[in-house]
Amino acid sequence: MKILESTVERILPVNGEVMEKTQERLDSLTKPVGSLGVMEYIAKKIAGITNEVKPGLPEKASILMAGDHGVVQEGVSAYPQEVTPQMVMNFINGGAAMSVLTKHVGSELIIVDIGVASDLPEMPFLHKKKVAYGTSNMCKGPAMTREQAVEAIEVGIEVAEDCIKKGKGLISIGEMGIGNTTPSTAIISLYAGKPVEEVVGRGTGVDDGRLKIKIEAINRAIELNQPEVKDPIDVLSKVGGLEIAGMAGIILGASANRVPVVIDGFISGAAAVIATAINPEIKNYLLASHLSEEPGHKAMLDYLDISPMLYMNMRLGEGTGAALATTIIDASLKILNEMSTFAEAGVSEAIEE
Repeated sequence: MKILESTVERILPVNGEVMEKTQERLDSLTKPVGSLGVMEYIAKKIAGITNEVKPGLPEKASILMAGDHGVVQEGVSAYPQEVTPQMVMNFINGGAAMSVLTKHVGSELIIVDIGVASDLPEMPFLHKKKVAYGTSNMCKGPAMTREQAVEAIEVGIEVAEDCIKKGKGLISIGEMGIGNTTPSTAIISLYAGKPVEEVVGRGTGVDDGRLKIKIEAINRAIELNQPEVKDPIDVLSKVGGLEIAGMAGIILGASANRVPVVIDGFISGAAAVIATAINPEIKNYLLASHLSEEPGHKAMLDYLDISPMLYMNMRLGEGTGAALATTIIDASLKILNEMSTFAEAGVSEAIEE
C-alpha cells in the first residue's frame, strides 16, 4: 500500500505554461492555425506531460498484462480459459497481432503474467509477477481481496517504473484474459451510472444466448458485492480483474513519472477509469488510441473526457490499437520539431483583419 500511496502523491498537474508555449510554436508553423487538428492536440498534451516545449521522439514500450477470471464459470465467454496461457505463448513466439504491430511500430513488447490461472514456463520477454491464479468468480463473492487488488496495482507501478528507468518515454497498455470484458462492463456500468444492458458487448463474439447469460452474471455480481464507487479499490477487488489492476498501476506509475500512457480499447479503458477514480489528474496523462466496437468503450472515453485518434472497427484488445496509435504520436511530435515556422521558411503569414 505504501508504494501505491507514494505514487499517487507524486502525480502532479500537467504543465499549462509549457503547453501554451508549445501552442505558440504550433501556431507559428507553415500552415493555417489549428489545421492539423488532433495531431496538434497530441503534441501539446505530451509537452504538458513531459515539461518540454518540444519533446523529442520517445522510446516506446507496450506492456501487456495477462490474467484469468473466475467468472468464466458462468459461461460468459465464447472461448475456454485455457486460451489465456496459449495466447501468452503466442505473444512470446511472435505470432499474435500484438507481436506483429509492436514490431512494426518499434515498440518493446513486455508481457506480464499477473494472474494467469496456470503456471507458464520460463521464457524470454515474460515477466512472472503472479498475484493469484486468476480471480475468483465475482458472481459468488468478491473477485479478489482488497490486498490482492493493491498488490496487482503495485505490480503495474513497478513494471512501469522499470521501463522508465530503462529510457522508455511512451507507454502503451494492453491485456490478455478470457472473460475480461465481463468485469470491464461492471466497472463502467458503475462509474458511468448506466444499466449493464446499455454498455455490455459481445466480447470475443458471444451469441444472443450467451450475451443474456453475461448480462445476468454482471448484474448478479454487482447486486451481490455492492461495490462502493467512491472507493475504486473496493470496486476493483469486488468486480475487477488482476490485469485490469495491473494496467491501472502502469497508468499511475507512468503518470507519477510524467510519462504519457496510450490506452487501447475496452479493458484498458476500464483500467483507466479505475486509475482516474484514484486520482482525477490521471486523465490528463492519457492518450486514447481508438474507439472499440464494444458499446461500453464510448461510455468510458466520455467518462474520462478524452477522444480517440482512430476509428478502425477494432475489438481485438491486446493493446493493438494503442500500438498502432503510437505512429500517429510519432508523427505529431515530428511536426512539432521538424516543420518550419513562417519566419524560417520565408513564407508570408495570414493577413490580419
